[in-house]
Amino acid sequence: MPATQFSIGSDCTLVVIAPSGQIDLTYVTGFESRQLTAQVRVDRLDGVQMGAELPKGWEGGFDLERGSSEVDDFIAGIEAAYYSGGAMQTSTLYQYVNEVDGSTSTYQYSSVVFRLANAGTWKGDAAVRQRLEFFASSRIRV
Repeated sequence: MPATQFSIGSDCTLVVIAPSGQIDLTYVTGFESRQLTAQVRVDRLDGVQMGAELPKGWEGGFDLERGSSEVDDFIAGIEAAYYSGGAMQTSTLYQYVNEVDGSTSTYQYSSVVFRLANAGTWKGDAAVRQRLEFFASSRIRV
């Protein structure tokens, strides 16, 4: 149950399901997503303005503190499949949000592709921060 009257970061849980199974993201410290759209604007002869925002997918990313090799191995597997001529397989991302009323909202991102935007900086006495970014063809509530 949420601790406040509004959503906070700890109200969100993320699960990535790859073709090989669930990916353990270990220590997620941040997540964001945003809808992509194509703007259509019409300037009618009678002066009335019309518009539409056509859905073109979703993008976003995870901030991670590296706790294991799982994300590195996941990306290495994608890259190896590409270079061996294999089909580029997609994943599914689930976002679970604990709502302030005690319910849970579940969103499914489909046909997700990932890139490791930052594999981390390795230096003494510092956490290794990584950045995993994604594109999804759609997001639906399930």
